Order: sequence, then structure tokens, then C-alpha cells
Amino acid sequence: GGLVDGGVDLLMIETIFDTQNAKAAIFAVDEYFERTKKERLPVMLSATIVDNSGRTLSGQTIEAFYISVKHAKAFTVGINCALGAAQMKKFYKMLCDMNTGWCHVYPNAGLPNAMGGYDEDPDIFSNNLYDYAKDGLLNFVGGCCG
Repeated sequence: GGLVDGGVDLLMIETIFDTQNAKAAIFAVDEYFERTKKERLPVMLSATIVDNSGRTLSGQTIEAFYISVKHAKAFTVGINCALGAAQMKKFYKMLCDMNTGWCHVYPNAGLPNAMGGYDEDPDIFSNNLYDYAKDGLLNFVGGCCG
């Protein structure tokens, strides 16, 4: 309730690597608004694909993730973290093709290197995201780690 009482405009459930956790969070959001009789705020849901297999840490594909959460009627559904924009695009496009609503993406600046840093500079990162824009895939966009 503190976020709502503080005046946030929307709620974001993000970096979801296990859909069961997301469902618990969605339930808590819905229960809060039902109990308080306050108008439900928009909710953004954001999965994390952990590698080029296209799966979350708990093993779900992006298709399975979307099917598992579409009942939540989220403001946007998207992907964040873990991969860079170049690696993430094919999974994001799958999500865009399934979702009739808005999608979002905020990738890392590439994959983490051996030192835990990120090697993509702003030019590389922006060029990778420009590729999404050229294909008409962007509703909301940002950056995560790096």
C-alpha cells in the first residue's frame, strides 16, 4: 500500500524468472485493490529470459510465460534484463506477435562480461534498439543493467 499511498502512477512486476512468483504478485496487487476499493493502477509485467534458449530461469518459454500471465490484463507485458538487445529481439518479437496489447523491452547493454560489466557502449545499445524501431516493435523501451 505504501507505493499507492505515495502516489505512484503504475506498478511494475519485473525481472520475473519464475511465473509462480509473478502470479503471487499479481494476486497481491488484485487483492489489495479489491480490499481497499481503490481504483486498480496499471500493472507492467516483465519476464527475464536467461539465455539464448529463450527460457526463464524456471524453464518457461516466452510463449508459456505470456499464457500464464495474460489473465492479469497488464498495461504492458515485456522482457527485461539478462540479454542484450540483439539477443533478446527474437524473443521479444514472439511476445509482440502473441500479445494484442502493448509490449515493452529494456535489455541489458549486452551480456555480462567475465568481470561482471557490460561491453556495449551507448552507440551499440542505441543501434540495437533502433533495429526494433525499424521493425515497428516498440511501445515502451528502456535499458536495464549496464
